[in-house]
Amino acid sequence: MSRSAVFLLIMTLLSLGSLWLNPDMAEIPALALKCASGFFGFAFAFALVAGRRFKFDPILR
Repeated sequence: MSRSAVFLLIMTLLSLGSLWLNPDMAEIPALALKCASGFFGFAFAFALVAGRRFKFDPILR
C-alpha cells in the first residue's frame, strides 16, 4: 500500500471515529465529517487502484 493510501485510510478512520465518539454533534459539523469521510474513502479506493496499475516491474529494465 502506498503512503498516500495509508494517509487516506487514516483520515477516513479518524473522521468516522470522531462521528462515532460524538453522537450528539450539531448538524453542520456532522454533515461536514460525513462528507469528509466519504471523500477520503473514495480517494483511498482510488489510491489503491492507481497503485496497482502503475506498479514498477524491475525485470523489464
